[in-house]
Amino acid sequence: MKNLILSAAALALLSGAAIAQDTVRMGTEGAYPPYNFIDDSGEVAGFEREVGDEMCARAELTCEWVTNEWDTIIPNLVSGNYDTIIAGMSITDERDEVIDFTQDYYPPTASAYAAMTDSVDLEGGVIAAQTSTIQAGYIAETGATLVEFATLDDTIAAVKNGEVDAVFADSDALVPFVEEQGFTFVGEPVPLGGGIGMGLRESDAELKEKFNAAITSMKADGTLNALLVKYFGEEISQY
Repeated sequence: MKNLILSAAALALLSGAAIAQDTVRMGTEGAYPPYNFIDDSGEVAGFEREVGDEMCARAELTCEWVTNEWDTIIPNLVSGNYDTIIAGMSITDERDEVIDFTQDYYPPTASAYAAMTDSVDLEGGVIAAQTSTIQAGYIAETGATLVEFATLDDTIAAVKNGEVDAVFADSDALVPFVEEQGFTFVGEPVPLGGGIGMGLRESDAELKEKFNAAITSMKADGTLNALLVKYFGEEISQY
């Protein structure tokens, strides 16, 4: 899903101490529905809020939710502003060199193009993607012109306003816009990433083990599948 490249200075911050307390600060974007968003009461909500709260309950940890803009979400984890990233972040080799990941809590899925019309030139046109994502990286390697935006909503607005021809993003994130706002999927889906996992500092091996155990139990008893269906529908890949 999302691809962030860090500087050598940020890498050096990985030497921070592991978590010793039972309160875990869960870092998320709060702007990527239905994975995570801010509800009408100003609270973090969505698929990852429910998954994260359940993980913490099973690991006997207290969760505090923190929001952070996407483009600095890894540096602020590394520097200790929060203890996890649970924000629709795909597991990639590049990220794994900087931070650690739990096992996936969302199975590998495809990315897709969406536009207001099906007569779009995907190979030579102008395509929007959220900045620092694996989708942006993919478009940059094609013949299309990439235009990056800070949030998914910004990419959608760019398509509506005619600034770009199409948006390229996680297919599941685009479904509400296709179903409710007149968008249509165009072209073929593109498999990207290795599923979505929780990001942690490499020094937090014990915390990783606790969350991995929680995810394993949620897969085993069907809780994770139930949440996947609740937020993404019956057609979603399940464990």
